[in-house]
Amino acid sequence: MADVYEDTIAAVSTAMAPGGIGIVRISGKEAFSIADKIFRGKRGKRLSEQEGNTIHYGWIEENGQAIDEVLAAVLRHPHSYTGEDTVEIDCHGGILAMNRILEAVLRAGARPADPGEFTKRAFLNGRMDLSQAEAVMDLIQAKNEYALKNSFRQLQGSVKKKIQDIREKLLYEIAFIESALDDPEHTDLTGYPEKLGKIVMEQKAGIEKLIAASGEGRLLQEGIKTVILGRPNAGKSSLLNLLAGEEKAIVTEIEGTTRDIVEEQINVRGITLRLLDTAGIRDSSSPVEQIGIERAKEQAMDADLILYVVDSSAPLNENDRKIMELIRNKKTIVLLNKNDLEAAVKEEELKEKLDAPVISISVKEKKGIHQLETVIQELFFHGGISFNDEIYITSARHRSALEAADKSLKLVENSIADGLPEDFYSIDLMDAYESLGKILGESVGEDLVNEIFSKFCTGK
Repeated sequence: MADVYEDTIAAVSTAMAPGGIGIVRISGKEAFSIADKIFRGKRGKRLSEQEGNTIHYGWIEENGQAIDEVLAAVLRHPHSYTGEDTVEIDCHGGILAMNRILEAVLRAGARPADPGEFTKRAFLNGRMDLSQAEAVMDLIQAKNEYALKNSFRQLQGSVKKKIQDIREKLLYEIAFIESALDDPEHTDLTGYPEKLGKIVMEQKAGIEKLIAASGEGRLLQEGIKTVILGRPNAGKSSLLNLLAGEEKAIVTEIEGTTRDIVEEQINVRGITLRLLDTAGIRDSSSPVEQIGIERAKEQAMDADLILYVVDSSAPLNENDRKIMELIRNKKTIVLLNKNDLEAAVKEEELKEKLDAPVISISVKEKKGIHQLETVIQELFFHGGISFNDEIYITSARHRSALEAADKSLKLVENSIADGLPEDFYSIDLMDAYESLGKILGESVGEDLVNEIFSKFCTGK
């Protein structure tokens, strides 16, 4: 990966859309000399002669013609985002102006940055570990305040610190065992297996806590996939429109109006719900409607949460039985809709048939929605989200590494229980140590690093 340091890169680091300010970033060993070719300061001093962490007013010029009036920030290594010499040109946020400046920078000697290359260089230069680098993209893609806070804590090193702490404890024991095996005459291992067993149990518990929280971490970052199910005309589309705050789905009194999946994202008390309205489930002779019903069933199987909407003004029928059978083992909230009409279905009847909370609502009169929000919050994140000492793992890659480390530590426990020699312990301890190192970016291949950063936007 050494070749990444050899050249100087540049890209627009703000969105390619009209705005008040745009930023063109230059990073690499030639950043200052390249900037000197196109920047003209008011006092005539070159950027390469300026101190680090300073900002300078001037113009970007090429072939004697001014392109834009700018501010140029001088950031000297290692005190920059990438850990390299960096110039950030703050220009007016027009697409044409940003492109013209970038083109001038490229003609002056820089090359276009690859997606995520600025952050990749920050990682390779030791400015951040891989978990922090991944947090940058999570921060950009955060859909709610909790995801934002969690990503920021990870960027600050919450995951890094926890993993480092576990690895340090494991490494100490590995070193002790190796030392004892090399010099058995001066090291007494009497009672050591019992001592090691306690240490392994403690570190294994910490890892398993992170694994357990990873499910909630995924929901924080991606949102809760919430599928609305029910018979035709139960009020599913009306519920989607009410929660979304606008008319997203067509609502009529004609059964089978909704035939395809309608998706909308909403925030419920800081938690993102990916709402999917589906076709009403019933026996239908329409091939098109049948496709919609099958899609509804498929979405239900992959859902994190089912909102089962029941028309309280009509008795339960065979279609309701099929729906309840479909969602029996899914996390479900039953919404007994149309409580403004005479009831033909009671809450007790539904509670007998489904082990799920039942809420009486009226979508038409906008009643019961507050209670629905409360129940959703209680079903997920134990009623609230705490960042006091909780670390929410959001990456599938991190979870896989944690599970591998947990498995290795279990093997250590088995070896201790079976009374095996101490050299058996160190092999599995080292495997756990290396698995955890993958989270931080140690012992990972170039291909994986490239894959991770390829998902970033170009300017980051």
